[in-house]
Amino acid sequence: MGDERRLKHWGWGYADQAPSEKELVEAAAGIRERLGFGGEPEKAVPLDAVEVRAPRLKVPSGLGDLFTDEKYERVSRALGKAYRDVVRGFRGEFGNPPDLVALPQDESEIETVLSWAESEGAAVIPFGGGTSVVGGIEGRLGDRPFVSLDLRRLDRVLEVDAESMAARIQAGATGPGLEDQLREHGLTLRHFPQSFEYSTLGGWIATRAGGHFATLYTHIDDLVESVRAITPRGLWESRRLPGSGAGPSPDRALIGSEGILGVVGEAWMRVRPRPQFKASCGVEFEDFLGAAGAVRGISQSGLYPSNCRLLDATEAGMTGAGSGKKSLLVLGFESAHHPCDEPMSQALAIAREHGGVPGEVRGSGEGDSEGSGAVGAWRSAFLLAPYLRDTFVACGVLSETFETAITWDRFEAFHGGVMALVRTRVAEVCGVPARGPGAPRISCRFTHVYPDGPAPYFTVMAPAKRGGEVEQWDEIKAAAAEAVIEGGGTITHHHAVGRDHRPWYDRQRPAPFAAALRAAKAELDPGAILNPGVLIDP
Repeated sequence: MGDERRLKHWGWGYADQAPSEKELVEAAAGIRERLGFGGEPEKAVPLDAVEVRAPRLKVPSGLGDLFTDEKYERVSRALGKAYRDVVRGFRGEFGNPPDLVALPQDESEIETVLSWAESEGAAVIPFGGGTSVVGGIEGRLGDRPFVSLDLRRLDRVLEVDAESMAARIQAGATGPGLEDQLREHGLTLRHFPQSFEYSTLGGWIATRAGGHFATLYTHIDDLVESVRAITPRGLWESRRLPGSGAGPSPDRALIGSEGILGVVGEAWMRVRPRPQFKASCGVEFEDFLGAAGAVRGISQSGLYPSNCRLLDATEAGMTGAGSGKKSLLVLGFESAHHPCDEPMSQALAIAREHGGVPGEVRGSGEGDSEGSGAVGAWRSAFLLAPYLRDTFVACGVLSETFETAITWDRFEAFHGGVMALVRTRVAEVCGVPARGPGAPRISCRFTHVYPDGPAPYFTVMAPAKRGGEVEQWDEIKAAAAEAVIEGGGTITHHHAVGRDHRPWYDRQRPAPFAAALRAAKAELDPGAILNPGVLIDP
């Protein structure tokens, strides 16, 4: 572990990717010019200056390097990557570090960790890439000690069934790691969440992650063939089948369970040939709601584009994909077998009917279609966003997102209500005008779309109150969550529930279902050791 390239102990990416002091000063000036707010950059508290409580558990003897209490290992697994996490990490505030970190190399060692923790009365929080933005990996457990169970040593593609187009993959495989291994077979999982670089297959399954496809195959659910998990009371493994009507699905019970029922060890996943043909196009609209009508038409057409992301004018301008005066639809098709010209042409015809003005269609033959133009600019901004948030924290800018889903018949009223409420509340919390110079930036985009509705994703950028960012975030988060729930949306479309969304998730789910989930947990995890406080209270 000592010689490996290390991830930041507090933010996104590797430690050697952090901008220099000169780059931060230049970034701060650019942010102030572009946003109208922000301050001079501050420095993150270095790891050697971080004070962390002593472990409440001792590393058990006789188990090799399965457990560690090394400071970096504990600190780097103490927080996720929400704005409030990054701020606290930046300031060296790690109030809930794991007492030990477990690094199993196989399922038998996972069983050992669970058994040992149960005997010690300790909790266990499964850990993949640490990219949770909802408090899913932070041990807010009071006096109860806990172990962070890091699965990233289980990172292999174990088997490929080319005939059935499926692969058996260990839960700790990161996006790049599993794609590199599948590429050797000419295959791809084709699941690319924004956290792709660092998040893991097990994390995607446990949180019902949303991925690359904006239509049809939107969630990891659609790609799972069977799941194998280790519970405190035995192995949970479903039969590998293309489909089954035999009762409630055991896989569906694990997908989205956020580590409270068992630890995902591996899964058979549906894979596909790597795409050879791609086409992309940016379409501008004068009116966001008119653009939403175009997206609805495309989503109900049966064309199923791989990319159908709508950015309002503010979002388009912020990402550099547009001028900031018009909404932008990022439209894309891809195929392993045939050119995409015809479906693109049909989708653009629908867009024109709703007032859309298409740009140049790129990549209609073989190869990558997203390297340049408006689509390329959006893609670059999308991939850089998590890195830029670290810079925003250093420069005094609050940057956060919240996402949901709503049916088309309610979208217009929902969008208007959420935007108005959040804009007003953010301005009040930040002590700035709601509009005009220095006002917060509130924007909306669609990440995924369905025939019956979109998944709106809202972004908030506002001046941060240095030293009070977490309290500021708490107020804004609560206001946004209330607007979403009161408007009839879901508290999360693809970010999971974790601990941050619990109050609103409790209001969204049916009470009998919560009781059934508690009963399942009591049967599988009677000691309530697995990620307590997430989804339900034991």
